[in-house]
Amino acid sequence: MNLKTVLLGKTFQFRDLKEVMAKANEEKSGDQLAGIAAEDAKERMAAKLVLADLTLADIRNHPLLPPETDEVSRIIEEAVNEKIYAEVGNWTVAELREYLLRQDTGNREIRRISRGLNSEMVAGAAKLMSNLDLVQAASKIEVISHCNITIGQKGVLAGRAQPNHPTDSIQGMKASLFEALSYGIGDAVLGINPVIDSADSVKQILKATKEVMEKWSIPTQNCVLAHIKTQMKAIRQGAPADMVFQSLAGTEVGNKAFGIDATLLDEADDLIRRDGTGTGPNLWYFETGQGSELSAEAHHGIDQVTLESRCYGLAKKYKPFIVNTVVGFIGPEYLYDSRQVIRAGLEDHFMGKLQQLPMGVDVCYTNHMKADQNDMDNLAVMLAAAGVNYIIGVPMADDCMLNYQSTSYHDIATLREMMGLRPAPDFENWLVKMGLMENGRLTPLAGDPTLFM
Repeated sequence: MNLKTVLLGKTFQFRDLKEVMAKANEEKSGDQLAGIAAEDAKERMAAKLVLADLTLADIRNHPLLPPETDEVSRIIEEAVNEKIYAEVGNWTVAELREYLLRQDTGNREIRRISRGLNSEMVAGAAKLMSNLDLVQAASKIEVISHCNITIGQKGVLAGRAQPNHPTDSIQGMKASLFEALSYGIGDAVLGINPVIDSADSVKQILKATKEVMEKWSIPTQNCVLAHIKTQMKAIRQGAPADMVFQSLAGTEVGNKAFGIDATLLDEADDLIRRDGTGTGPNLWYFETGQGSELSAEAHHGIDQVTLESRCYGLAKKYKPFIVNTVVGFIGPEYLYDSRQVIRAGLEDHFMGKLQQLPMGVDVCYTNHMKADQNDMDNLAVMLAAAGVNYIIGVPMADDCMLNYQSTSYHDIATLREMMGLRPAPDFENWLVKMGLMENGRLTPLAGDPTLFM
């Protein structure tokens, strides 16, 4: 495995694959904080040149985190289709990138080849891509999933209704939810982050959202984004949960910091399939985001893009209905400004889609980051062009409970109208029956939550 190159008269010798992968990243403040980033643009380019010439077999044969010591690595390794890997193992990372971007490589070819890749190979390809490359490659990939309804079809942009409330007020959540529905948002999920992480609170919120769904015959699914153990307790007490939720990290130690491991996820998977209210077969909602492993001192010297890709390798095992990267939520420690957030959002969406996940993105930032709502508009348009399965909707793009900025209900409606996209088919049919949509466009009734009062 050659880890040396000469660039502009200077020789660059890298210690190992881990250093090459880290220094081939586009600039990220999290990698700088971890002390693993390229020193300058010249070293970054040298690392990209070395990475481009490595084979996929080089990457698999030199694991950044050996399966013997990490269960995420084991899950990723066990999922590789050996027959397909044998066809592509001698490809260089540059050849993989070229294959994905070729005009004659379509969804079927990409879906097949992806089964022979591991998460580190996917991350390597992302590091060699421009933002436009990431958009183009992801736009070819269609990942369809079904819980109570189906999303992910070409031309469909779904939206998560996120009617959070700072005191878990059911009345307040419903008011926000009615506004979301009036804009045609909520086909991905009615998903609420609770303030109080207790089984009673989770059960109360799940019952309230299920009552709204039943009263108005809304074809969608509900979920409460509490810790998985709390959700499991609520489900065992009879709470009507269509899906279960959990945040993931890309290493075993990182997941332990979240209070989870594969055994617990397996137990939750069995529970939701046995006692959940979703029809399935896709009954999970996972969230990720670059930098969480570094926060938990669980990164093992691996860069945050590669770790994010490993999250998707873990998520794939459970065949989720939706996954999203909360791209700018952690803050400037890991993604310093809008340029880094936009890059990360496109990387994450591409890496998840290439690993056959139904990817969404929370197009968001924190108020201490060098970003604003115009930057989020830019990223949202790029993701819509890339074929993102869904994005997040909160009132006026300002989450009053989590205290961060995201995208609004009307932002999603605008993206649909502007780019010729539609809600999920079953949900659109319901919107038509409610008088909120006609011929793929919102009617004058849209945006009036009193319709549900």
